[in-house]
Amino acid sequence: MLILLPPSEGKSDAGDGPPLDLGALSLAELNPARERVIAALAEVVARPESEARAVLGLSATQSAAVERDRVLATAPTVRAAELYTGVLYHALRLPELLAGSTAEAVRDSVLIFSGLWGAVRVTDRLPPYRLSMGVKLPPLGALGAFWRAEASQALTKRAEGRLVVDCRSAAYAAAFRPDAATAARTVTVRVLREARQADGTLTRSVVSHMAKAARGEIAHALLAAGAAPATPRELAGTLTDLGRRVELTAPARAGRPYVLDVVVGD
Repeated sequence: MLILLPPSEGKSDAGDGPPLDLGALSLAELNPARERVIAALAEVVARPESEARAVLGLSATQSAAVERDRVLATAPTVRAAELYTGVLYHALRLPELLAGSTAEAVRDSVLIFSGLWGAVRVTDRLPPYRLSMGVKLPPLGALGAFWRAEASQALTKRAEGRLVVDCRSAAYAAAFRPDAATAARTVTVRVLREARQADGTLTRSVVSHMAKAARGEIAHALLAAGAAPATPRELAGTLTDLGRRVELTAPARAGRPYVLDVVVGD
């Protein structure tokens, strides 16, 4: 099983490890592309702050994010498991998983996507940074398209023979779109909120903020249980056994992933 996650905007700034060592990161074949993104980002943040913020999509209150990107090479690092602190990661509780008997499986089973790094493992040490996959970074262009061209081969190889559980948001899904063979083993996780209306009818809607927590909880449940489903149907059955309400939909045409709806209430 391979779980694909987005990063989070919320990040720790409490790194205490050595400076960045690209050679120590997972997916070493991405390092030439990572070096290009780092160099392009360095050129952007060397501009006046207002110009840098405009490129990076940051507000006037986010000056600290620009400064973080200016000191990437020398800043202390922290494991990705502790770097990302948003809603999904609060629910996922990676440090807890890495402290127990599930540690090896978690290291092998989770990839976190990033506009700066492409994709990393949870134990990779990274400096705090800010670079969304949705940024158009001169001269590389849209980072989603850049990483799709640079990383698809390596990611397809990493996913070979494994069930892929895709918990990414749309911006990060753009960085890797499974080929037909991989898509047949891929499940896109969607979260639906079910609510009862005043007339007694039940309605469902796609949610965003709640979806982050639900995806984190789903990933935690699978990893904590040591689950190893090999097919989309086995995944749905495993989650049902773990007390989750899920519905699996097969793709409408070949070459597309399955969709797993996680149904949550108010």
